[in-house]
Amino acid sequence: MITRRKFFSGTAALFGASALAQRIAGGTKLLAAQATPSTSLGAKVNYRPVVTPNGTTLPWVMKGGVKEFHLTAEPVKREFAPGMMVNCWGYNGLTPGPTIEAVEGDRVRILVTNKLAESTTIHWHGVLLPNGMDGVGGVTQKHIPPGETYAYEFTLRQHGVQMYHPHSDEMVQMAMGMQGFFVIHPKDGYPEPVNRHFLIFLQEWAIPPGTSTPNPNVMTDFDIFTFNSRVWPGTDPLIAKLGDRVRVSFANLSMDSHPIHFHGHRWWVVETDGGQLPKTAWWPETTMNVPPGTTRTVEFVADNPGDWPFHCHKNHHAMNAMSHEIPNVIGVDQKGVAQKIGKLVPGYMAMGESGMGNMSDMAGMMQGPKNTLPMMTGTGQFGPIMMGGMFTILKVRDGITNYDDPGWYQNPPGTVASPISGSDSPKEHAHHDHG
Repeated sequence: MITRRKFFSGTAALFGASALAQRIAGGTKLLAAQATPSTSLGAKVNYRPVVTPNGTTLPWVMKGGVKEFHLTAEPVKREFAPGMMVNCWGYNGLTPGPTIEAVEGDRVRILVTNKLAESTTIHWHGVLLPNGMDGVGGVTQKHIPPGETYAYEFTLRQHGVQMYHPHSDEMVQMAMGMQGFFVIHPKDGYPEPVNRHFLIFLQEWAIPPGTSTPNPNVMTDFDIFTFNSRVWPGTDPLIAKLGDRVRVSFANLSMDSHPIHFHGHRWWVVETDGGQLPKTAWWPETTMNVPPGTTRTVEFVADNPGDWPFHCHKNHHAMNAMSHEIPNVIGVDQKGVAQKIGKLVPGYMAMGESGMGNMSDMAGMMQGPKNTLPMMTGTGQFGPIMMGGMFTILKVRDGITNYDDPGWYQNPPGTVASPISGSDSPKEHAHHDHG
């Protein structure tokens, strides 16, 4: 039996303000640089700048033929979703840090300033470069002390989607959010030019209910799972025009693999952190497993209009803060006991005997701890979505002129599943249109 007291102590993370039940649409904006293929990144152009949902791209300046970037390692406050602020570490005020974007053959200089209270470095994960630029504290360089700036400079000898992260107290620093994308476009262009290239960093966190600072000592029992350090309903939708060719790159520096699945389409696996696959070696999937320490890139044609879920297929990873200590009462009749407890504990509500789908209702009726999201939240045009964590929506639309959030998809008449009424026999109604 779950008492009100035990419920709040063990599953407080399931609840939050009812305002969170409404999706706050961020709307991925179409940047001017995305309107036409870029001419500032390289000589041959058949690609567009990448899009990092809920994130940004790092600016650079040209100095003596070198592209110069500046990263600052520092504590950051990150809103995972409205109602939850987290004390993270990151770069330039963000976690993940801003995306670095360049072209194969570029010479780059990256100035790294340390504003943490401890030393750090940056490792350019998967990037081929001179040993002294690899960024491993104590092995290839000295650790960067607080307050100092180090310069990394090298020529990009490859193309592909890579990462950057610390190799200095990395257990803590990566668990606190220090990571980012490093995208190197091929100097000769891509086999198939795309209209949209999204980047999604996968991360998991241990943030106990009512707290705001991740616990880096946790190894397996994580309770928050993010796309680009955001959780549903705070994740930006992925917007595509009908017929767009779309590339999505995933990166993972967490402790677990994440099988990312999407609906309504299939994609081709076109690249790993080791580089592009020959087109003859592409293979089709609807789910791409992303192991720790890797990147994976897929492509598809957005040829099926609608609102399509896009999420990790590990069930707990598509939920927000969860407790794993409550008893299993599925199938247990609590009615009589609930009435007795209700006389002693006003507002007591029995839960869990028929499933956990009423968590959205609970969130609106029973206030949870400060800074704690409901386990499942967000409301669509047909009711509660009952998801969280690593979840967003791919919105494919015909006739749109920009990449702002177009709102909910309006299904053509007769194409929405609906109840059968007037008979207990589905066979009698199988030929009817109930849309």
